[in-house]
Amino acid sequence: MARWLGNKLLLTGGTVVLAMLAVSLLTLAISPYDLYALDPLSRLKAPDVHHWFGTDNFGRDLLIRVAFAIRISLAVGLSVTLCAGALGMVIGLLSAGYRLVDLVAMRICDGLFAFPSLLLAIAIVGILGPDTANVVLALSLVYIPSVARVVRSAALSVKEKNYIEGLRAQGASDRRIIWLHIMPNVLPPFIVQMTFIFSVAILTEAALSFLGSGVPAPMPSLGNLLLEGKKVIFTSWWMTFFPGMSIIFLILALNLLGDGLRDLLDPNIKPLSRSVIRRLKAKR
Repeated sequence: MARWLGNKLLLTGGTVVLAMLAVSLLTLAISPYDLYALDPLSRLKAPDVHHWFGTDNFGRDLLIRVAFAIRISLAVGLSVTLCAGALGMVIGLLSAGYRLVDLVAMRICDGLFAFPSLLLAIAIVGILGPDTANVVLALSLVYIPSVARVVRSAALSVKEKNYIEGLRAQGASDRRIIWLHIMPNVLPPFIVQMTFIFSVAILTEAALSFLGSGVPAPMPSLGNLLLEGKKVIFTSWWMTFFPGMSIIFLILALNLLGDGLRDLLDPNIKPLSRSVIRRLKAKR
């Protein structure tokens, strides 16, 4: 617990993410405004005591729309992380354990790596159609290869350890070695990779929505809120400022969370004890 609480990156990133999620849920619960109700008389009003984030070009309260968009972004990011993580873990472990699977799966991953992630996601969503579920499916397919590569690399390193050779000498099957002994030892780099996939998935979903291939209107997402604000960016700054700052804080917090988890889970990085810190200060 002391290591967790003493990790400033982990604590800062986790606090910001939880705070944004809590504010989003509370805003949706207590706001007197409707998410989709139009009010032409209040269109493009600047932030005031009634509309803290101002209103959009249809007179809708921007605060509640940004709050809902944050929830959509977190839901999409979490769904992509779980789907890509589960399939990437299986593919990576099987590739490390079986040569034939490695030959086929890694060549497919190489082919997917040949395309930029955003262009590949646009192509998949273009085939399936703009929908939240299709965005999750497209982003999951895009990020599976990167997860599989990380898991495979870590699993190949663990596979060469002496205790794995000892298990084989005792007659343990490949399936038992992979799922009971190799998989637990690849979890630290896998968990760190998941936090980065989470942040990149949120950013890519916002880019897809900004380009018109992501979450369909009128459902708000941070990307299509930026698209609406682009048209009035010189006269109504709040339309782009608040969705843009929400993206910045989300991505920054998730990256801090990933860096904190890396420092916490990496066995090569050991925290200094208080006595060591006191001795170093005394030398200075």
